[in-house]
Amino acid sequence: MHAFRWVDLCPMLTNKNILLGVCGSIASYKSASLVRLLVKAGANVRVVMTKDACNFITPLTLSTLSKNPVLSNYYDSETGSWNNHVELGLWGDLMIIAPASATTLAKFANGLCDNLLTAVYLSAKCPVYFAPAMDLDMWKHPATQKNISSLISFGNIMIQPGYGELASGLTGEGRMAEPEAILEFLSNELKKKLPLIGKKALVTAGPTYEAIDPVRFIGNHSSGKMGFAIAEELAALGASVVLVTGPTSLRLNNPNIKRVDITSATEMLEAALNNFAGTDISILSAAVADYRPKDISLSKIKKDSSEFQIDLIKTPDILATLGKEKKTGQILVGFALETNNEEENAIKKLEKKNLDFIVLNSLRDEGAGFKNDSNKITIIDRKINKQIFELKPKTEVAADICKKVLDLLG
Repeated sequence: MHAFRWVDLCPMLTNKNILLGVCGSIASYKSASLVRLLVKAGANVRVVMTKDACNFITPLTLSTLSKNPVLSNYYDSETGSWNNHVELGLWGDLMIIAPASATTLAKFANGLCDNLLTAVYLSAKCPVYFAPAMDLDMWKHPATQKNISSLISFGNIMIQPGYGELASGLTGEGRMAEPEAILEFLSNELKKKLPLIGKKALVTAGPTYEAIDPVRFIGNHSSGKMGFAIAEELAALGASVVLVTGPTSLRLNNPNIKRVDITSATEMLEAALNNFAGTDISILSAAVADYRPKDISLSKIKKDSSEFQIDLIKTPDILATLGKEKKTGQILVGFALETNNEEENAIKKLEKKNLDFIVLNSLRDEGAGFKNDSNKITIIDRKINKQIFELKPKTEVAADICKKVLDLLG
C-alpha cells in the first residue's frame, strides 16, 4: 500500500455519519486511533461496543475521542432510556466493525441478535465494512471462512487483515488492519461511488483587474464566492478540479483542488487555455473585465488636471475562445449577469459562444449577485429549456448547477 496521504482522505469522509462497532479483541486498542482519525477527517462517529470489548478498552476513551456517548446496552439501566438500534441503523452513512471478532462475525453471518451491536448491524441500511482480528488458527478455520463468505455474499465488504506477529506469538494473517489503512480503504471505496470520478473540470472565479498604472486598476465587485462554491461541489462529486481565480480573499476547503491565481483577463485566458484541452467540464463563472486600458502607465499618474481620459480596448473573450476550441464530449458552461433584456441577452450569449447551458443571474434580484452569500439563477440550455430557481445559498446554487452537468453527462 502506498504512503498514507491525509489530504486525499479528508474530503471523502467529511460530514459522513459513521457507526463504529468494536468487538472483544486485543486489537481493540487500535479503535482509539481509528476514532481519532475519523473525527480528524471530519466524520461524525458513534461507537457501539460489545460487553467483551469493554474489557479491552474503556467506553470513556472512545466517548472522549468521538465526542459522543458510547453505547453497549439496549437501554440505560439508570434512566430506562432506550438505545434505539433502528434509529442508529438509519443514521449511519456507513458502518465499520473494527476489530471484528470471530464471535461477532459468526453472529452476523447467522442472523443472531443478542446484543446492541448485532441489532444495529441487522438494522443498518448503509454499506457495512468489517476488519477481522483474530489468531491465525481461528482465521484459517473453515467455519470462520464460511462466515466471511456469507457476509460478503450479503454485500458486506471485508478490509483484509494484515500479516505479522499475533498475540499468541504465531506469525501469519489475522492482525486487524492499521487505522490508517482502514481510512485509505474507506476513502478509495467512497471515491468509486462518486459520479464524477475520473472527470476533469475547469472553473473560473472572481474578478479580473486591468492595470491603469502601478496603483490603480479597472475591476468589478465580484467576490469569487460562486465560482469557489462550484469548484468545491465538483470536487465533492469526484472531479479533478482546476480553479483559475482572480484576486480574492477566499480560501478553499478541499485541499485537492488545484488553484491558479491570476490578475488580468489576459492571464486568465492563458491559464484557461493551458487547462482546457483535457477537461470534461468547464464552468466559467468569473466576472472578467470587458475592457482594459490601451496603455498602462509605468509610474503613478498624477492628479494634475480636473479631467482625465483613458483609452480602452477590449479584453480577450475567454468564453468565446474556449467555445471555438471545444471538442465533442466537452461541456462548457457560462454565466450571464444582466440588468435588462435578461433572457434575450443570455440566449444570444449561449448560442454565440457555443455553450451547453448558461446560468443567468440578475442584479435586480435582492440578495443575489456580487458579494452576497446567496444567488438566484435561471439555467437555460441549448434547447432553450429554462429552469428557474429560488434565492438560495451559493453552495446550494452550485449543487443545482452541478446537477445539470450530471444530467448532461447522463
